[in-house]
Amino acid sequence: MNEPLPPRRRPTLLYAAVAIVASVVIWGLVSPAALGRAAAAALAFTTRSFGWFYLWVVLGVVAFCLFLAASRYGNMRLGGEDEEPEFSVVAWFAMLFAAGMGIGLVFWGAAEPLSHYLAPPPGVAPRSADAANAAMRYAFFHWGLHPWAIYTVVALAIAFFQSGAGSGLSFSSTMQGLGADPNARWLALIDLFAVVATAFGVATSLGLGALQINSGLNAVFGLPIGVASQVGIIVVTTVLFLASALSGIERGIKWLSTINLAIAALLAATIFALGPTRAILDTLTNTLGAYLSEFVRMSLRLSPFRESNWVGDWTIFYWAWWLSWSPFVGLFIARVSKGRTIREFIVGTLIVPSAACFLWFSVFGGSALHLEIFEGVPLAAAAQADASTAIFRLFEALPMSTVLSVAATLLVLIFFVTSADSATVVLSILSSRGNPDPGLRTKFLWGALVSLVAVSLLVAGGLKGIQTAAIVAALPFSVVIVLLCVSLHRALEREWRARDRAERAYRRRSRDGAD
Repeated sequence: MNEPLPPRRRPTLLYAAVAIVASVVIWGLVSPAALGRAAAAALAFTTRSFGWFYLWVVLGVVAFCLFLAASRYGNMRLGGEDEEPEFSVVAWFAMLFAAGMGIGLVFWGAAEPLSHYLAPPPGVAPRSADAANAAMRYAFFHWGLHPWAIYTVVALAIAFFQSGAGSGLSFSSTMQGLGADPNARWLALIDLFAVVATAFGVATSLGLGALQINSGLNAVFGLPIGVASQVGIIVVTTVLFLASALSGIERGIKWLSTINLAIAALLAATIFALGPTRAILDTLTNTLGAYLSEFVRMSLRLSPFRESNWVGDWTIFYWAWWLSWSPFVGLFIARVSKGRTIREFIVGTLIVPSAACFLWFSVFGGSALHLEIFEGVPLAAAAQADASTAIFRLFEALPMSTVLSVAATLLVLIFFVTSADSATVVLSILSSRGNPDPGLRTKFLWGALVSLVAVSLLVAGGLKGIQTAAIVAALPFSVVIVLLCVSLHRALEREWRARDRAERAYRRRSRDGAD
């Protein structure tokens, strides 16, 4: 059993994680130009030297999840055979969806396909039919099975080891399958990697959320777009999510997530009805087929024989972002998923959310590309100038534009609060080595630090600085994911064999009794 470390060693992890994150904050606020240059150099080194590693790790995680769903382990139930699900299917899906991708979907729903249309993958002519097809295919690719597989495997490992061994909520507990000493120092290092990666992953989403809210308030109320406005938005929303996190009310997260899912579904349905409905359906059908047929090639695509940063700027950024976000999302999903079988868990956290993302991008990306190509609405130029404004420029080309802009801004705001609220609690738990009830001071410390990271990155490099932090912070954690998969498989095999032996012994006793 992986018991929590003695109290005297718990603060060490917290202090180390805070020191690393705080040093970046101070650097960014004192010398943003220097941080920007260092981040750019670190990004270039990481993508050039380890881009192939990110691609192989994430593809391997997808294959591992599909293997588990189809394997003999699929019928094993998380939390014990008699455990019942705590939440309904709708509430469960709403919470994992809000935690997993919320802000990013609104930010990139129209902006990413438009960006790929203007600057497609190497070998595709910009502003062509091939560019439009590639734009939608890569939007599906970046938001489909790969990211949700990362979340799924981390959440499954945390849920399995927590329920099976009664251990705390520390990330290092997922290494039990490797047979390591529970108090080994390298396990503390894994928790440190998880905390730091999560802090920068959360800060990435908060930075994107601030950009998106700024654009929404500009479209509705004329608030100027700039760093000052974005910092002000982060300050206000930090007060909101800290108040929620410090109160410890989990019911609010459930209801806010459900409300947000309803708003997102209503917004997508409205665009589907008001926009080019037939083109949206055609886009979904065509892109899904292309995505499935090109799945492996896109998963391992690099450009070794041409000078291009496209894969690093998009695919590797996304893979790193999902990896850095996975400790938070994984722990959150694990906490709300007891009572479900492994097969049901994987279908619910991999297949269904991927399908929802496909629908989302077909509606928003398909509509934006149709208006750009066939109706001459200059949406691609708007996305190129400022990606956070793309969705609002799309709304301006449709009826009820103000109502749609208000709904989208409200959607991002609630996503912001629920994600930051949950992330603050999770960071506090992780940095306390699994303590399920961390102190208020720890929660406040992490809430303030994550917001300051987002501010310093915005000041140092805007969207590019935010992306850089996620890619670099996720590199050591990608190694942890590999170890996690090995640990989980070994533990599942041992558990299955133990259950199989018990079942055979029971059958023998029953047969002997009958005789």
